[in-house]
Amino acid sequence: MDAPRYPTKPKPGDRVAVVSPSAGLPALFPHVYELGLRRLREDFGLEPVEYPTTRVMGADPRDRARDLTAAFADPTITAVLATVGGEDLITVTPHLDDDVLRANPKPYFGYSDNTNVLNHLYRLGIVGYHGGSVLVHLGRPGKPHPLTFDSLRAALFTTGWYDLAPATEWGDEPGDWRDPATLADEPVMFPGEGWHWQGPSSVVRGRTWGGNLEVLHWLLAADRVPSATALAGSVLLIETSQELPSDTEVYRILRNLGERGLLGGFPAVLVGRAKAWDFDRPHTLDQRRAYAAAQRAAVTRACAEYTPDAVLVFDVDFGHADPQLIIPYGGEVLVDAVERRISVRY
Repeated sequence: MDAPRYPTKPKPGDRVAVVSPSAGLPALFPHVYELGLRRLREDFGLEPVEYPTTRVMGADPRDRARDLTAAFADPTITAVLATVGGEDLITVTPHLDDDVLRANPKPYFGYSDNTNVLNHLYRLGIVGYHGGSVLVHLGRPGKPHPLTFDSLRAALFTTGWYDLAPATEWGDEPGDWRDPATLADEPVMFPGEGWHWQGPSSVVRGRTWGGNLEVLHWLLAADRVPSATALAGSVLLIETSQELPSDTEVYRILRNLGERGLLGGFPAVLVGRAKAWDFDRPHTLDQRRAYAAAQRAAVTRACAEYTPDAVLVFDVDFGHADPQLIIPYGGEVLVDAVERRISVRY
């Protein structure tokens, strides 16, 4: 484990890499991708630079790793953004050139399957950023969500502390990318109900680690997670995907983290708003609330067994959420259960 380093931030006008180390979905949905690129240029003033596998589905993991390494190596590139997630990035990270990444640290933005890269950078001592998707959030139908863009802008361009804010509205029902006409439609949104706090009235400050819970389970199986000693005192981030894992599965994954000796070392746990709708499971609002409540109970049960004194915060707007807040990965976070405030250092 190297000491954590915040990479130098880009500034408007800079070139930034846009890569697909996981699924090459820009090849299938170019209209969504181009909207994301346009907003990257117009709203953030950045010049996106593509790589050979950015618009390729099923590219060889070695080629995707080569592109990601090249993005870090290029001195004219000042940040790296993943287009989207996927499910096989765990096969890519072994082919990265760690010497190049260490010598050329850059802000990396991604979530979901990109937990693989964020964890990899964490182990190299490079702070990354959990969130920011060219397709999903930059390419959001209708118009960009202001809470997402405010957070992403701060994470891209600033280096100080940033207070996260609970969303006044939320949604988890995307448009059908197969139909370009849906890009004109605002997503279905519901009134926000704030964050849900559990545990002691204490203040926790530490580095973050975690990410998508299903991917963390893969990383545990592949023995690619930091040691319990290295993670002790950190703040755990967990969020679940559109695969909608059951509350039983969520509990068992966290139990495995506990048996590994990891869960007990986290004095605070931030839980992303549970995504509870997908095209093959078009849940009603009541069904979504029931799913989220069951997941909350599963997390509460596991933490009560392995880290009973931890501060737990549920329904934080990160991960597979709309809007999406950007969380530094390996960077600092302040979880204040007294004032019920969460601040991150970008």
